[in-house]
Amino acid sequence: MSFPARAVVDLSAIASNVRSLRAHAPTAQVMAVVKADAYGHGLVPAARAALAGGATWLGAAQMDEALALRAAGLSEPRVLTWLYAPGAPLARAIEADVDLAVSSAAALAEVVAAARLVGRTARVHLKVDTGLGRNGLTPADLADVLPAGLRAQADGALALVGIWSHLAFADEPDHPTVRAQHGVFADAVRLVESAGAALEVRHLANSAATLTSPQVHYDLVRPGIAVYGLSPVPQLGSSADFGLVPAMTFEAELATVKRVPAGHGVSYAHQYVTSRDTVLGVVPVGYADGVPRHASGTPERPGGPVRVGDRTVGVAGRVCMDQVVLDLGPDATEQPGDRVELFGTGADGGPTAEDWARVAGTISYEIVTRVSRGVPREYVGLDGAVPSLAASSASASAGAGAGTGAAL
Repeated sequence: MSFPARAVVDLSAIASNVRSLRAHAPTAQVMAVVKADAYGHGLVPAARAALAGGATWLGAAQMDEALALRAAGLSEPRVLTWLYAPGAPLARAIEADVDLAVSSAAALAEVVAAARLVGRTARVHLKVDTGLGRNGLTPADLADVLPAGLRAQADGALALVGIWSHLAFADEPDHPTVRAQHGVFADAVRLVESAGAALEVRHLANSAATLTSPQVHYDLVRPGIAVYGLSPVPQLGSSADFGLVPAMTFEAELATVKRVPAGHGVSYAHQYVTSRDTVLGVVPVGYADGVPRHASGTPERPGGPVRVGDRTVGVAGRVCMDQVVLDLGPDATEQPGDRVELFGTGADGGPTAEDWARVAGTISYEIVTRVSRGVPREYVGLDGAVPSLAASSASASAGAGAGTGAAL
């Protein structure tokens, strides 16, 4: 491909991060959450890397993601999917041995009907809303739905194998809601178990709770962003502090380099004007490629940081749809084709996704997940060739669309 930028994904870093997360939660299994195309890193390659690091579960928010994992030949790990609307292909998921979350009475009824249709027991995790106010059964709803679930379990339509919830303030481990939600969850676990469900797993901890709240580890932890080496609690510790290494490096080549005089406007609306004779460099990626427009820069407030050689400069002026401009300084010697790094591991002092998040007023999760699929992914680490993102995604999608078949 001739695209002048790429996201280089270090699969060995993903595997190493999972090993670090296992050390933080030694009494629990690890579910590597690979939703949103593995936070932009590539669904199937990232999932394989997480399994190499010791994950035994994979978490996919969307059912198509779960089916794509199975279609790619990942038949061994347990896969959980949880975000679906009425009419979702539940029968296909059950045939593919995908665990299903149930967040409402209506969802339970659909799962039971689908299981009976295909003549196979559905593996169900009851999702409880313990205080986040998002998806899930309220405690009152759980008490109402549980008898129907147990009846369906008794006749073989489903097996209640898990119960789970999600924390609202996991990134603030001392926040009172963490203890409160933990209490509601513990009550829900007791209710379900006392009613006769033989649960395999109870899970509450996301990345932040995996790293900071061991009291909520239970049988299984569900790290997401930490799998990819980014700290979920940057105010408490950096990636390195938690033994994590950012897995994605977003890099490009300079498209053009030119010298301009002092007082020259740069990019739309001239919110950046050069204060001296200087050299401008154009990087051929912009907001269509995932560079946040909120990371535009002014002379007073530098934009998103970009590593050029051994120095870091901020985006000058507005981020455009497909390019950004850098003020390289009057003594710049860079030439078109020279490599620049928008973000990476930070090991050499270069910018990280967290640095971009601070400039853009967002979180590192958004920075990596918004890198467009049009930006090629290149995979390194974990000996052996890894298919490109485009090839692996096309293969997985084709397999998912064709049904489960022999790949399972």
